[in-house]
Amino acid sequence: MMKKKILLAVDNSAYSRSAIQYAVKISSFVDDLFYTLINVQPGISQFLTDEAQKSIKAQLALEKAKKKNEENALAVLNDCKNRMVQMGIEAGRIDVRTGPKKTGLAKDILEYAQEGLYDAIVVGRRGLSRVQEIFMGSLTSKLLEHSTFIPVWVIDGDVTSDKIMIATDGSESSLRAVDHFSFMAARNPNINVTLFHVVPRFADFCKIAFEDTDKELEDLVISGDKRCVEDFMVHAYKKFREAGIEKNQIEIKEITTMVNVGSAIAEEVEKGNYGTVIIGRRGTNRAFFMGSVSKYVLERICNRAMWLIS
Repeated sequence: MMKKKILLAVDNSAYSRSAIQYAVKISSFVDDLFYTLINVQPGISQFLTDEAQKSIKAQLALEKAKKKNEENALAVLNDCKNRMVQMGIEAGRIDVRTGPKKTGLAKDILEYAQEGLYDAIVVGRRGLSRVQEIFMGSLTSKLLEHSTFIPVWVIDGDVTSDKIMIATDGSESSLRAVDHFSFMAARNPNINVTLFHVVPRFADFCKIAFEDTDKELEDLVISGDKRCVEDFMVHAYKKFREAGIEKNQIEIKEITTMVNVGSAIAEEVEKGNYGTVIIGRRGTNRAFFMGSVSKYVLERICNRAMWLIS
């Protein structure tokens, strides 16, 4: 059985508590799971660093600030670790890491994740609103912006449902979403997953609003999508099979709708009460534009976990 590692970005906020609670919860279906809690300390101002080279007093102040930052970070990390142990995770499965900010909060976390070959980064959603978070630049949005290959799990609130959906469009990004889930849930006979596909409209490809869309164009989109998804399913079932996940654990759901793809997925998440939504961040030219779709769904989830796969 292969060891799985996730990196949790934590602080003393309610958002981190939600992320921790979810990370503990998934240990019920992810075997051999190990955790690293990371807290990046505030950066020291360049002014204080420069002054420390000129006077003993400034140097002492600098050392005092560094020590205080480290103590605060370790207090947060140990509190988070103790909370996880109380929830049933073995202490030996939890590591803690901290250090001063170097490049930036998100980039420092990503650098550590890449160097440590982590399977996912887990972060609680924060911000005044979801829209502000996406467009004004929170830790979550910056992680999503800069993570080129490590999946980012965004946790919003208290995730109570065990139901899992993978939104598919037949693209390579969707196949990587299947691959990531299969790796994490491998050899678990009790896990079930729904593959959800929205048949795209011509409008999902062409943003120009034609008065009358040619039926031949609509038919072309639908037939092309059908071939793409059929090919995708062959590869998806192969990945599931290799991971020890049987066909009876997989539900296929496909709908045709007049609304946009993102809206259809968000509606299905609510209606089906899915706790975990797994989605590729980018589609292909043959499929719908998954980048805008994943952003749309992320802006609207509440009390869910969303795994975003590059």
